[in-house]
Amino acid sequence: MILYLVIGICFVTSVVFVHHNSSFYNRTIAKVVTTNIEGQTVVTDLHNNEDQIFTQTIEAVIENGQDKGKVIQLTNKYSLSGAYDQEYRVGNKLFVSVDQLANENGEVTGDILDVKRDSYVLLVGWLFIFTLLLVGKRRGFFSMISLAVNATLMYVALDVYVNHDINLLWICSLLVILFTVISLLLLNGLNEMTYAAITATLLGIFLSLFITYVVVKATSGSGLRYEEMQFLTRHYEAIFMAGLFIGSLGAVMDIAITISSSIFGLYEKNPTIRAKDLTKSGMAIGKDVMGTLTNILFFVYASGSIPSMILYLKNSSALGFTVSMNISLELARALAGGIGIVLTIPIAVYTSVFFVNRKRHRL
Repeated sequence: MILYLVIGICFVTSVVFVHHNSSFYNRTIAKVVTTNIEGQTVVTDLHNNEDQIFTQTIEAVIENGQDKGKVIQLTNKYSLSGAYDQEYRVGNKLFVSVDQLANENGEVTGDILDVKRDSYVLLVGWLFIFTLLLVGKRRGFFSMISLAVNATLMYVALDVYVNHDINLLWICSLLVILFTVISLLLLNGLNEMTYAAITATLLGIFLSLFITYVVVKATSGSGLRYEEMQFLTRHYEAIFMAGLFIGSLGAVMDIAITISSSIFGLYEKNPTIRAKDLTKSGMAIGKDVMGTLTNILFFVYASGSIPSMILYLKNSSALGFTVSMNISLELARALAGGIGIVLTIPIAVYTSVFFVNRKRHRL
């Protein structure tokens, strides 16, 4: 109850703060008080696609800075499609630039720079936290702590890589170990099942990386299109391998803890069960979830390339060229993750059986 009370106080405090935090921003913020549509026009592009452009006049009250309290006149042009713009409504808070000189009527004018979205982000964040706590309760709470710690570690690691000349793969190797140990210990505590899951995860992910690294080196990266990384000034291959390393960790950890918890659950129900039966059951469980996790990896990686693939296809690019240019790296990541999942199944089974036998002999 004390924990729920603290979380409730934090929720209310954060919501109140985010709605009254304009004075903490360096950029000028204005709250929309009235809007009006002045006109609309129909436009057609080179491919005969039609769209409507609306001109919206806005009155907003400046909430911070030296012009606080003044009414500013703004103009917004937005399209019906809303591809690159949007309509603003009463109550929206906008980042604006104020013209230094008032117009001939003495009104303050300016331009819209962006929308202040922190209140919406906060609500979504709290929705995630409440759902996690409602469903997971104590484990949900530790999952939240684990996520915060891992995000902090990721930020620190990237900062170290950007500002110091350290090999990214070594940094990611350390991150993988820390992510695995912290996440599984927080969620499952200090016990043989956790030790088995940690061991299986690390063995599976490092073996997967080793195989992928050997294949990429042996083939000289043939077929991998690094064009999407062309804006980077660092070595493409190292960054690709590091992203593959981190990206596969979630699925490998998932299957490792699934198999470990299942085998230990069977042992707890029947302490006299034979190691052979535990191995058989663990392999059956692994085969059941293997296909699902492999498909999830593919969908997660490939989904981000859908907009660029549609752009290529709409411009009459061949399907093979489109796939090669847009999802070659994603396919490689999905295949590497799939290898990690498949290898982790027997590793997790035999590691869990080993720890079960050790626990059985100790008792």
